[in-house]
Amino acid sequence: MTAESTDAVCGGWDASECEGTIHCPPRCPRFVDKRGARWTIRPAGPADLAPLAEMYERFGREDRAQGLPPVVRRQCAKWIESVLAEGNNVVAERDGEVLGHAMYTPTDADVPELAVFVHSAAQDRGVGTELCRHVIANAAAADREAIELHVEAGNRIARNVYRTVGFEPGERRSDLRMKLPLDAPVATEVRLPPLAREGPSEPSYSEPSQ
Repeated sequence: MTAESTDAVCGGWDASECEGTIHCPPRCPRFVDKRGARWTIRPAGPADLAPLAEMYERFGREDRAQGLPPVVRRQCAKWIESVLAEGNNVVAERDGEVLGHAMYTPTDADVPELAVFVHSAAQDRGVGTELCRHVIANAAAADREAIELHVEAGNRIARNVYRTVGFEPGERRSDLRMKLPLDAPVATEVRLPPLAREGPSEPSYSEPSQ
């Protein structure tokens, strides 16, 4: 679903009363972060090669994990091309700017691997967590058995994010392997429409007394 088609079928940003439509992807594309900013989480395709390259070019050392994304521009472009071709990709977009990218790859694996990257300007806002939930929803919808990831053992922030969305630690070597079976309750929950996940919102005003 493109941002344009999302606008056509979604009425407004307050999705707390949304029961879902036939147009919805496995998870609602609307997202409001911890600071109240509005985002669209949408599928990524070949047209996103340039926006992703621009995002990754602004990454610092602390934004990279296990050598990814590659630092050299040409190598980074080839890596982006390969993950767009071989994986199931989503991007986080705000005001037309791509600031987050997540995927599971390869798409034909029973247990593909998750990777998620968020630009420093969008970190600590819940964007990475939401991207993870979209990847989980997409993998579950594609009948994958499970999804796994590898994270540096000392990266406590990332480990906490992954545990929040249901990943459990497994084998530990130079890094930590974490896995989420897609028959777990969280894999069903992330695919529910906002109303079913969150319940109706409280009214923002009260009727005046008579």
